[in-house]
Amino acid sequence: MAEVLALVDYGAGNLRSVANALKAAGAEGVAVTADPNVVRAADRIVLPGVGAFKACVEALRGVPGLVEAMAERVLVGGAPFLGICVGMQLLADRGIEFGVTEGLGWIGGEVRAIEPSDPSIKVPHMGWNDVAPMHQNNLSYGRLIVPGEAYFLHSYHFVPEEGASAAAMTDHGGGLVAAVARDNILGVQFHPEKSQDYGIALLERFLEWKP
Repeated sequence: MAEVLALVDYGAGNLRSVANALKAAGAEGVAVTADPNVVRAADRIVLPGVGAFKACVEALRGVPGLVEAMAERVLVGGAPFLGICVGMQLLADRGIEFGVTEGLGWIGGEVRAIEPSDPSIKVPHMGWNDVAPMHQNNLSYGRLIVPGEAYFLHSYHFVPEEGASAAAMTDHGGGLVAAVARDNILGVQFHPEKSQDYGIALLERFLEWKP
């Protein structure tokens, strides 16, 4: 029986592109859903996100029971979880954008504006850049996050409370977290659905991941 993968629809993600990339990676049972009951029963969960932290977290919390269902399935049930771009940033304790907004608090840290050390470096961080795994911090995620190039588009970045939460880094006028991980939770700042072969391969590994 094919696994059910819940692709969370809260009105703040490029769902069609992510769904197509997941299917290209081999996912068969992709359910694009905002139904807490579907999320609660899913084998894997993917949370996309595009736009401002505040707007995304308000949209997510605006769907009755959705955050609670995600927490039950991921934090209690142990389902593998993947957050993409702002979906990864929402894992933080808070976002510093248009004031302070509380995040999900699944991985300690906050989301701050990118401030390059060189003022000539433009923000947003947009385009292809290296993904450098931090295997010394996250040995168990070495098979998930491998070296390569991925597509980024963001003006804010995740600053984890504990360095061990950073599964990969990139550089844009200074180091930026490219991926975070804890237990059965993975978040990537880049867009796998826009990262061609590298992104599809990452999604393939996520679909096989048994944390």
